[in-house]
Amino acid sequence: MGEYALVNEPERSGPGPAAPSGDAGLTTGALARRLGVSPTTLRTWDRRYGLGPAERTDGRHRRWTPRDVAKLETMCRLTSAGVPPAEAARAAKEGTEPAARTPDGPSGADRSPGGAGPAPRSRAAGGLPLGDVRQECRGLARAAVRLDAAAVDEQLTRAVAEYGVTVAWQEVMVPTLHAVGRKWASSGDRYVEVEHLLSWHVSTVLRRHTRPPGTTADATAPGPVILACVPGEQHTLPLEALNAGLCELGLPTRMFGAAVPVEALTAAVRRLGPAAVVLWAQARSTASPPLAQHVAATEWGVRGARRRPAVLLAGPGWSGRPARGMLRPTALRDAIDTLAGARRAAPPH
Repeated sequence: MGEYALVNEPERSGPGPAAPSGDAGLTTGALARRLGVSPTTLRTWDRRYGLGPAERTDGRHRRWTPRDVAKLETMCRLTSAGVPPAEAARAAKEGTEPAARTPDGPSGADRSPGGAGPAPRSRAAGGLPLGDVRQECRGLARAAVRLDAAAVDEQLTRAVAEYGVTVAWQEVMVPTLHAVGRKWASSGDRYVEVEHLLSWHVSTVLRRHTRPPGTTADATAPGPVILACVPGEQHTLPLEALNAGLCELGLPTRMFGAAVPVEALTAAVRRLGPAAVVLWAQARSTASPPLAQHVAATEWGVRGARRRPAVLLAGPGWSGRPARGMLRPTALRDAIDTLAGARRAAPPH
């Protein structure tokens, strides 16, 4: 599943944060991040269902023991599977499992009060195949499976604020997106809504952390970095991550997004005089070496001092394609460093 990789993104670059000591217990904020819920949800479950910490020092400094955490993990798993919250809370406290639901309908224990019919069921039941990932991925995945938009946004925003765009993308967003994609691929049409919700919020958070390009008083400074999907390519999330990462370093960019026509891309290169152009292609069918060569040969400037842009080929669609004279990143950080170097080396306007 390399659809989010510039070439072959690593699943993670190092060990995740150390788990808090079981003796000290978790704070409410730390537990909320781990479970992928909001602190308000934890307080609601405590007030309504008695799923609070077994030991309380005072109202402001509650600590959750491993036994408390295990109950809440069961609560999250069951509610994600469509079990009503009251029933899930009872099972979590008693250490029992509610009767299994079947495709033909629930058992008697699963019927709504009064026997009027089955209780609502989630189409996105079960966990996601995450593997060895940061703890933040698990909380984010749980929130996404529950379609909890507020918690998804909160988890993503916190990851970017704590780690920066590059690490948040490579070690939190991408592994979770991959897990949703794998679950989708193995479950027919199920989990489509989870993938759409998660992708939307990833895009929203990346754009929220992308400063709009400003004007520079130095008219001789090298041009911006142009980012564009090749014609026919609609997948923009990795390009949005690259754009946010470049803006995080204060590098000027121009983001053109999905499926940019050749004529429009050529016109933008001539008008802007960019230091570099990034061409994103997810599929081999859209990755066109002649197109890349055409962009690389596009010139601007006065006669006798004509200039051309550096061209960076990003996305799995370019794998195995000829790339003579082109830049090829291996990961998001490599792409950012490469483009920063290309702009430093670019001649002034």
